Amino acid sequence: MIRTMQRKFRKSRGFTLVELMIVVAIVGILAALAIYGVRKYMASAKSAEAKNSLGQLSKDASSAYNREHMAAAILANGSSAGVSNAICKAAAATVPATAAGVKGSKYQSAATEWDAADKDTGWSCLKFSMAEPQYYRYSYTTSVWTGADGDKYEAKAFGDLDGDGTESTFEMDGEVRSQTVVVAPTIAETLPEE
Repeated sequence: MIRTMQRKFRKSRGFTLVELMIVVAIVGILAALAIYGVRKYMASAKSAEAKNSLGQLSKDASSAYNREHMAAAILANGSSAGVSNAICKAAAATVPATAAGVKGSKYQSAATEWDAADKDTGWSCLKFSMAEPQYYRYSYTTSVWTGADGDKYEAKAFGDLDGDGTESTFEMDGEVRSQTVVVAPTIAETLPEE
């Protein structure tokens, strides 16, 4: 009977200190991995804004090229006007204008920042704007603008998600070839999770 009680007592003793320390260490490792994974997921979700916006900018650049850009003058009897397709000229400024606007925060742009040019220039020509707060600042530049094949544009997004002063950059390029806008097959990324 005493032996039976000793066996029951041994079975109901609980965990040793070593066993508890091992469990705590395992939980700590799992928590560290979860925090790292969540941070990566959050940075990836935030950088999706830049990728989606650059994709939209490229579509807008192609649509703008396919619109007629000729003068709205009356043609003389018996005369004609050729098709005049052209990519949009460069936007005068990035939105927001400085990196401080998106350094570790979101920026709410004003509609006037996107409408600062004529119908053939910048954001007005592209018909691109952002109404929601943004993590990135956007630029649209043209390296060549002749209104013919060889014209090129660059659409870029710059951001500083963690506010440390190091910017991430996303870039999408396009070029006019054979009266068609050809877009790069992917977005170039530099420090995408900064």
